[in-house]
Amino acid sequence: MSEHSIAGKKVAFLLTDGVEQVELTSPWQAVKDAGGEPTLVAPSEGRLQGFKGVDKGDTFEVDMLVAEANPADFDALVLPGGVVNADHLRVDKDAQTFARTFFEQHKPVASICHGPWLLIEIGVVKGRNVTSYHTLQTDLRNAGANWSDEEVVVDQGLVTSRNPDDLPAFNSKLLEEISEGQHAGQTA
Repeated sequence: MSEHSIAGKKVAFLLTDGVEQVELTSPWQAVKDAGGEPTLVAPSEGRLQGFKGVDKGDTFEVDMLVAEANPADFDALVLPGGVVNADHLRVDKDAQTFARTFFEQHKPVASICHGPWLLIEIGVVKGRNVTSYHTLQTDLRNAGANWSDEEVVVDQGLVTSRNPDDLPAFNSKLLEEISEGQHAGQTA
């Protein structure tokens, strides 16, 4: 059991095909172990293909379409990485609207690896302290973010990490931010 109880808290995991599998499964399990209720939200119905690096992994059942999901029903948002996943989500208008609303409602958002591409698209990184997979650092800096090469960076409810090696720190901070609730500095 986690040191941070999030019993009864609902956490949306926004992803699509091409997700880096462990960046979904590890935080998902951490949320469940801490008493939270994870929900897989995606642009399309059915099953999504996970990847282990460049190799196909498992598939995951979609719980809810992003076009029908209401951010008000959730306490936090998790954006797993994976190049293909993140690239497709950042241009999906429903995913953009869904994610941006979490910032407007001052709710915790956690994003790992390539996940911050969506944060750039929705205009929420300017002036924020973040990290990501190293290849996104120029994109994030160009969007006005303060990028640093650290295993986890927390800025007013926004949790970011670089890659699967950072998952223990990422999961711990994700649970901490969810347990703290809304953050006034978490804005769009």
